[in-house]
Amino acid sequence: MDSKTLALVSYIFTPIGWLISFFSYQGQEKNSLVSYHLRQSFGLFLVGLALWVLMMILTSILAWTLFFLISLLNFVIWVGLIVLMVIGILNASKGEEKPLPIIGQMFVGKFNFIP
Repeated sequence: MDSKTLALVSYIFTPIGWLISFFSYQGQEKNSLVSYHLRQSFGLFLVGLALWVLMMILTSILAWTLFFLISLLNFVIWVGLIVLMVIGILNASKGEEKPLPIIGQMFVGKFNFIP
């Protein structure tokens, strides 16, 4: 796969797409575009995982008392994560190394295990 395709696939079906991109990238010449988007998509996955855990804790604490509010908040969070994923896909397809809005700057220069 070429570098744009690997960068793009890293956002699709996170974490499955990320793993496909990561292991496909291991046998190829190193490319800053792929590395950058692997880091951004991994960070997006971690944020999504952390938010999921937080929502599970909130749901178990508040149970049915604020069910509608928790459901609405959960919907907004997941739509926001999907929007960030689409932005990442668009950036990767254009060949740009732009951080994701709001959370992307946190991951620039992190995750050094990604070559």
